[in-house]
Amino acid sequence: MSKTKHFVPAAGYDFLTGIYDPVVALTTRERVFKQRLIAQAAIRDNHAVLDLACGTGTLAVWIKRRVPGAHVVGVDGDPKILARAKVKAERHKAEIVLDQGYSTDLPYDDDSYDRVVSSLFFHHLLYEDKIATIREVCRVLKPGGEFHVADWGKPQNPLMYVLFQLVRLLDGMEITRDNMLGKLPEYFKLGGFEGVETRDEISTPLGTMALYAMRKPGGC
Repeated sequence: MSKTKHFVPAAGYDFLTGIYDPVVALTTRERVFKQRLIAQAAIRDNHAVLDLACGTGTLAVWIKRRVPGAHVVGVDGDPKILARAKVKAERHKAEIVLDQGYSTDLPYDDDSYDRVVSSLFFHHLLYEDKIATIREVCRVLKPGGEFHVADWGKPQNPLMYVLFQLVRLLDGMEITRDNMLGKLPEYFKLGGFEGVETRDEISTPLGTMALYAMRKPGGC
């Protein structure tokens, strides 16, 4: 996702898209970390919620089913993955909006959302795109709005470190270095957020999943 309209497929490679859902469910404890992320975000009826890099739409659908009165939008740069998300939303009778767009140039007005959520996305981004994306999220959030992120964090112990090397080999050693070193909170602050904190750390078959929370100050 970038202004150059480059995006990384949900599974890292386009040919793996068809097996993305079962692989994520099997290897990341998806239901555990995504349900915790939803609870952490404290979404209420009438909240406008953006699922950034929504992929196949699992998180957006779960949010809508948990809080039917929320207005839920998913955005992703990959039209193929959005087609899968649409099928999933229809199957679960979840009325969500799905838009094609890029994280460094989001197609939304300033101060549009009460909450932005994102899962397993930032480890795909180069440093400059991480910062640009964070600033875009800050822009589209309302003052006082919150950003909640689940992504690979600094390994909690030697086993988590070893397991995470498989993710790094698949997605790129350099591009995942920031996650391994636990630098995302630093970048969230650099992008304009305040109150940045790590709310949870979950051991998975592929490493430590970290849940981050932060809020937009008066302006970004």
